[in-house]
Amino acid sequence: MSKPIPPTSLAPTAIPAAAPAPAGRTNYRELQPQKIVDTAAQLERRIADRFPAAGLRQVAGELHRVAQEAVLRCEQIKRPHLWLRAACVLLVIAILGVLVLIGLNVHSSGDELRELDNFAQTMEASLGSLFFVGATLAFLFSLERRLKRERALAALHELRAIAHIVDMHQLTKDPENLLQGARTPSSPARTLTAFELGRYLDYCSELLSIVAKVGAIYVQEFPDADAVDAADQLAALTNGLSRTIWQKIMILDRAVESGAK
Repeated sequence: MSKPIPPTSLAPTAIPAAAPAPAGRTNYRELQPQKIVDTAAQLERRIADRFPAAGLRQVAGELHRVAQEAVLRCEQIKRPHLWLRAACVLLVIAILGVLVLIGLNVHSSGDELRELDNFAQTMEASLGSLFFVGATLAFLFSLERRLKRERALAALHELRAIAHIVDMHQLTKDPENLLQGARTPSSPARTLTAFELGRYLDYCSELLSIVAKVGAIYVQEFPDADAVDAADQLAALTNGLSRTIWQKIMILDRAVESGAK
């Protein structure tokens, strides 16, 4: 005969409450702009240590400055345009004042407005004025977002240019040159060893990754549809360029392994 189960054992197990996050823990649900700036600075130092005379070092330094500027630009984009908002408030007050005046005129000249022609002319003029005032109000309300969008798109366009510059620096870094094939008078100089070429290509890939992350900072602070689309296009561009670089790295690894056998 089986032993009866105590009632307490059938009680549901209590789920422990989640422990509060310790103070000072990094938030992993959003990008930390200063961390990206620090990463760009460290990458610049790494490139300078290994390739002090290379043009890629200058590109890394420029990207570091652009990342620093991105933090300030994002703060400016988030900041409200108080003068525009004040203009919108004043315009709303003006519209309300016009409506009040129309109502007072209608009330004071009730006998005249009983005539159909006078009433139609008064309403047509009033509605026409309200239409233009309303269009101006809509323009002012959308002007702040459009100004911010233009600044974000200009910054993202700048990052696209940097991505293409990085691609130009790795363009002639062909791992097949290590096979000592036939050279032509126009062939680029071969000054890098296999290890140095691998590090150079890896640095280019890291630079492209930082370019995409700097672009993501803008849309994190300003999630505008056009800006988000431009940032996604920038990320697709850098991923495609980085994919080409890693294909070169794979070819380089196979060439090194073949030479070691």
